[in-house]
Amino acid sequence: MLEALKQAVYEANMELPRRGLVTYTWGNVSGIDRETGYVIIKPSGVDYEDLTPDKLVVLDLDGNIIEGDLNPSSDTKTHLELYKAYPELGGIVHTHSPYAVGWAQAGRDIPAYGTTHADYFYGPVPCARHLTPEEVEEDYERNTGKSIIEIFTERGLNPMHVPAVICHSHGPFTWGKNPAQAVYHAVVLEEVAKMALYTTQIAPDCPPAPQHVQDKHFMRKHGPNAYYGQGKG
Repeated sequence: MLEALKQAVYEANMELPRRGLVTYTWGNVSGIDRETGYVIIKPSGVDYEDLTPDKLVVLDLDGNIIEGDLNPSSDTKTHLELYKAYPELGGIVHTHSPYAVGWAQAGRDIPAYGTTHADYFYGPVPCARHLTPEEVEEDYERNTGKSIIEIFTERGLNPMHVPAVICHSHGPFTWGKNPAQAVYHAVVLEEVAKMALYTTQIAPDCPPAPQHVQDKHFMRKHGPNAYYGQGKG
């Protein structure tokens, strides 16, 4: 079932350790087939060296297992909430990459200090709030997804213009039009989180990059008249 998507999700998961974004089993990638509404995700707690495409779990958007003998990732409900809220998403990644987690543990947005950040994220990467004790007890993973949606709604953010979030005291989620792009954004997020940390160490009161500079760098890649690269296809 959905063998091409299964292979894409498998390859995206395997990219996480290659890029140094996960330790042991601390991460997962999912992808969705919008025609069927089926989501494919890494199984919970399976070592990457033991992962194969046939071990991935296929679920519907209500979390019912359609195919697979293993338990899906413990973060599955977060992924499902995001897929349901944002139909443009085709892949989602969660890691505990250390620089992004550092900002999450501090409870701070990752500021847009420069053009590297602005090339991929239109403004700061937001930090979602702590869940309440009641939310944790009721359904931690689902409410994590709801808290991400909440901050994007409150700030009027386009999830395809800011394809990342960090959750307070937890870590990052990134996404894209497919699993490979979601991993790409996870790699970029970790790099800009590292750069932002260096910036605050050098100049603790450094302001964000001027808005017109941020606009230029984001729009030349992602705007209606984008001209970066060899074509928009």
